Amino acid sequence: MSAAGTSASSAVSLVPPDQAPLLARPYYAGGAPSPIVGALAHVPELLGVTMAFVGAALGESFVSARLKEIAILRASAVLGCHYCVQTHTVVALDEGLDRAEVRALCGEEPAQDAFGEDRERALVGWVQELAGQRGPLDDDVQRRMTGCFSEPEIVELTVVATATIMLNRFCTALGLPVSDATHARLRAEGLA
Repeated sequence: MSAAGTSASSAVSLVPPDQAPLLARPYYAGGAPSPIVGALAHVPELLGVTMAFVGAALGESFVSARLKEIAILRASAVLGCHYCVQTHTVVALDEGLDRAEVRALCGEEPAQDAFGEDRERALVGWVQELAGQRGPLDDDVQRRMTGCFSEPEIVELTVVATATIMLNRFCTALGLPVSDATHARLRAEGLA
């Protein structure tokens, strides 16, 4: 299914480029946007602020894109967000994660075993707690994280993970479709 349509399980249609409201049109400049933008275009007042927040949280910063993709993919897998897992599997591969790391983050094998660096193992545990537990985080998980990352890194990685959690629930609730291009890439990588 292409990005400009509705899958059988979608709760809302995606706003096509020719029907984009005035405030949403900048997001359609390159043609049909992502399903997230296509859904948010129904409420263009939320589209701008949401995309600005998501762009700041998930975009370029001091924290490496690799670490961000570890957080995004693990949170998405823990919460079972089909759209985000498939979409970010492709992004994670592009950011240098190998297939074994991606499979581990997706829950196909123990995630902690796939990573050699203490920082990455600490991050996997941190995100696992954020996405999979209620209440305060485990003291050991917190100690590992604070032993491996600076306070600004912890804050940023926590925003990445929790912004992802918000998007996971949004995409899952609305049943957003994964693009044909993403499906094709996953098949080509042997991950479909």
